[in-house]
Amino acid sequence: MTTTLITGANKGLGFETARRLTAAGHTVYIGSRDAERGRRAAEQLGARLVQLDTTSVASVEAAARTIEADGGLDVLINNAGIEERGAGNVVIGAADVTADVMRNTFETNVFGTVRVLHAFLPLLERSEAPVVVNVSSGLASLARLTAAGTPSYAYPGVAYPASKTAVNAITVQYAKAFPNMRINAVEPGFTKTDLNGNTGVQSVEQGAEIIVRMAQVGPDGPTGGFLDAEGILPW
Repeated sequence: MTTTLITGANKGLGFETARRLTAAGHTVYIGSRDAERGRRAAEQLGARLVQLDTTSVASVEAAARTIEADGGLDVLINNAGIEERGAGNVVIGAADVTADVMRNTFETNVFGTVRVLHAFLPLLERSEAPVVVNVSSGLASLARLTAAGTPSYAYPGVAYPASKTAVNAITVQYAKAFPNMRINAVEPGFTKTDLNGNTGVQSVEQGAEIIVRMAQVGPDGPTGGFLDAEGILPW
């Protein structure tokens, strides 16, 4: 039986991914910073709750101990993420972004990913088929950000794309360091979630497709890649 942890899984893409993987037979842990919201989500899906705040070392380490005591981990999905916006859901552009906004964004999106990886790598190394999925963004692609006339080029934000580009670099380096694991970054697409003030153009069902697919790759599957539902993306 495959055991899977999804961070930030009490709503949005994380919740839909949990629903799909539970239906596929995984034992799923809903990682949720808010224990009550996580409990409700876990009960709704028939999943397990683990309280997990990716910005807290103590919280992440406690979650790792809980899952280890329950038998271990096979699949880790780093889904928890934030995008700070201004009043009226305005994207914070280069003229207004501050070091504090950058720091807060990286605290969850980048440092949180590393905290979780560091804590759960010992458990994953004991799995026969360990998998890591880092939820990235098409905005992480420097090729897309510099392609004039595209939606990525038109996006004015600084902190979120920079954080997800860092996630991509982390993905590549971890994949090289742990060749026995399948470690990939995925772009779910512009999905309607709370992260973007529900301005996305596709459903969580559509967005979760690539996350679910890459969570189920076998030992001969790709690693160190950056993919969306259509295939490989440019860095």
